Amino acid sequence: MIKKGIILAGGMGTRMSPLTKAVNKQLLPIYDKPLIFYPLSILMLSKIREILIIVNKGQLDQYKKIIPNGLNLGIKISYLEQKFPRGLPEAFLIGEKFINKNNVALILGDNFFYGQNLTEKLIKCTKLKNGAKVFLHKVLKPELYGVAKLNKANKIISIKEKPKKYLSDLAITGLYYFDKKVVEYTKKLKPSKRNELEITDLLKIYQKKRLLSADLIGRGGAWMDTGSIDDFYKTSAFVSAVENRQGFKIACLEEIALNYKWITKKEIINSIKFYGKCDYSNYLQRLIKKNQ
Repeated sequence: MIKKGIILAGGMGTRMSPLTKAVNKQLLPIYDKPLIFYPLSILMLSKIREILIIVNKGQLDQYKKIIPNGLNLGIKISYLEQKFPRGLPEAFLIGEKFINKNNVALILGDNFFYGQNLTEKLIKCTKLKNGAKVFLHKVLKPELYGVAKLNKANKIISIKEKPKKYLSDLAITGLYYFDKKVVEYTKKLKPSKRNELEITDLLKIYQKKRLLSADLIGRGGAWMDTGSIDDFYKTSAFVSAVENRQGFKIACLEEIALNYKWITKKEIINSIKFYGKCDYSNYLQRLIKKNQ
């Protein structure tokens, strides 16, 4: 069972400079909420309540202004700083004490997920006992991504980073579930040519042991990597279209916590006072009325 999750919100955000010179990328808005709300909501939907957010050195205060400690959401949030980005698996080395020999989920701070049956799949993934599991999504241009090839049992039999020859059209997204051996395996990794620890190398360790499986987001679902300004605004447009057409908010953290009975009306009212007069607060007001 996975009860702990890590959000890797470090990185330099160079592709979005000069916007990221003053503000961390994950605190920039995706439509009406900071980007960090979206990966945090995915862990919360997974019923993960102990969360570590890894941020760039010197940017901790920025995060604590918007997400202090998670108590208002019925969860526990802690922070650690990353001095310099050295690859995705470094999250497990930075967070070794947090993981404390437990199974753990990792989500990248700039990844966006959406899907009708996504919550059910997320909760199912947290029941992982041994091995590792990743989320895959079908893409039009697999040569731009790390991809995985599956067998009939949804076990990954091959992984390739940005393949020049076609291997699969299933991209490996930024959402991973690992057993307690992940720290041990990460310590065995050697830096790549770009002097980083590579997530594909970590996944290959599990794959060679036949312990790497996958779930698919599925047709109609969405996965977006907001690594560039264009991707950022495409994701914002997507969120705007869904919210304004259907009347609910994607990644409303208080709504998730309320639905899981982690918080009560009291915490919602405190959040409204914290956010002030805005559309997000108006939505929280409507939540209170619905739950009276």
